[in-house]
Amino acid sequence: MGTGRGRDRGTGSGTTTAAGRMAAMARAELTLLSRTKATLAAAVFVPLTLPFSLRGTVDQMDLKGTGLSVGSVIVSSSVGFSLLFAVYCSLVSVYAARREELVLKRLRTGELRDAEILAGAALPSVAIGLVQCLVLTVGCAALLDIGAPEAPHFAILGLLLGLAMWPPLAAVTANFSKSVEGAQVAAMPLMLLSLIGSGTFIPLQLMPDGLASACELLPLTPVITLIRGGWTGGLSAHDALGALATAVAWTVLAVFAVRRWFRWEPRR
Repeated sequence: MGTGRGRDRGTGSGTTTAAGRMAAMARAELTLLSRTKATLAAAVFVPLTLPFSLRGTVDQMDLKGTGLSVGSVIVSSSVGFSLLFAVYCSLVSVYAARREELVLKRLRTGELRDAEILAGAALPSVAIGLVQCLVLTVGCAALLDIGAPEAPHFAILGLLLGLAMWPPLAAVTANFSKSVEGAQVAAMPLMLLSLIGSGTFIPLQLMPDGLASACELLPLTPVITLIRGGWTGGLSAHDALGALATAVAWTVLAVFAVRRWFRWEPRR
């Protein structure tokens, strides 16, 4: 069910701003999220523990000739974990739960626009993901003694692209779940594919060329590439533009899919 509707949304007659409406929506969503202990725990604690489990694996990798170090691999992978668990998986559950509870349907009858509803619901998870990324980045930089990024503009760009891309991807994924319980099952394929193929566990530089080229097209890969390249300073302009184009393409495709097919009501 797309976002287009043939009724008046009250444009120009509202007494609040879009920012105010989304802030109110975000506060309400944060309250609801805090009551969902399982989702909150997965969003907050899982991404913080995964980098520690990754250290032993990365230590055993032969990174000679790749331009990578143990620290640059782990710090970029940490950001990927936060985007996948704190933002993507969390929001798949949020959108599915609010749809099944008829919250989204009720919100559409008020002053909120469709984009404001989805963005407002996403803000708490995005904020949690952003804070996690910053904490993990600072922690990894200090504990692994990798210093500051050589090209910080690439690292910042990668993080911002990831925070913009994964909420609409979560909304698209929520369409494939028929219940709140099925939301995480629906999120599993893309999450596992991203964990395995986007360079979070195994850098693309260690993969066969054909496989690495295919994995470059995954949505998380350009984020990891930009952040990792930002830390090492070894990312060429050509590779950076390719990663940027891939990330923008995924974001545009996800937004189009949400506008065209997002389901606002439960399946009966």
